Amino acid sequence: MRVVCLQHVSFEGPGAFAKALARRGVGLEYSLVPKEGLPHDGGDLLIVMGGPMSVNDSNKWIAEETAFIRSALLAGTPMIGVCLGSQFMAKALGGTVRSGQALEIGMTPVRLTEAGKQDPVFGAAPDSFPVFEWHGEVFDLPKNCVPLAGSDVAPLQAFRYGDRAYGLLFHLEMEEGGIDSLCRECVPDLIKARLTAPQIKSAALSQLPQLHLMADRLIGHLLTSAR
Repeated sequence: MRVVCLQHVSFEGPGAFAKALARRGVGLEYSLVPKEGLPHDGGDLLIVMGGPMSVNDSNKWIAEETAFIRSALLAGTPMIGVCLGSQFMAKALGGTVRSGQALEIGMTPVRLTEAGKQDPVFGAAPDSFPVFEWHGEVFDLPKNCVPLAGSDVAPLQAFRYGDRAYGLLFHLEMEEGGIDSLCRECVPDLIKARLTAPQIKSAALSQLPQLHLMADRLIGHLLTSAR
């Protein structure tokens, strides 16, 4: 079983996803795409992480990664796209990625759609639950995708393509160290949102275990479907 993780900055890693894989005896192959380029293929499960850049930027590597993700999706590769990763998925499937009406940073309530309530992963969650967010851009639902959850700022927070590719604007995988890193590396976002690192951490830490349970459920579902 090969699980490939595409990173875009060193401080946004797979967190609880990596731990869920390790508990199942599965390792990860990492590619820091802007510096190292893309791997040969997406493996048996592809995890696409976040980053402060936009999928609408003109960098050559962004166009190459979009094409790579499109090929993996069309080949039926199980996939998780997180934040920027979900925006890559949306763009690869023909959706529009654009600026949201506000930054969403820290814990934010999302609501499941009717399809989300029937989803094999999110159907076990409450109809509404808090998630960790750090994004300014949003996307429209691509064709042939199922909307799973939304918030007041971003009506589409999660979608599924087929049975085993999930685009998540939020971070199920986020750990305390990841929050520290974001607060350290993305200070302009905090200033713009009028938030402080202690505010974000105090609201998030007690909620992370529930998010990690969902992350574990998602990994378990996708590993089963990849076999």
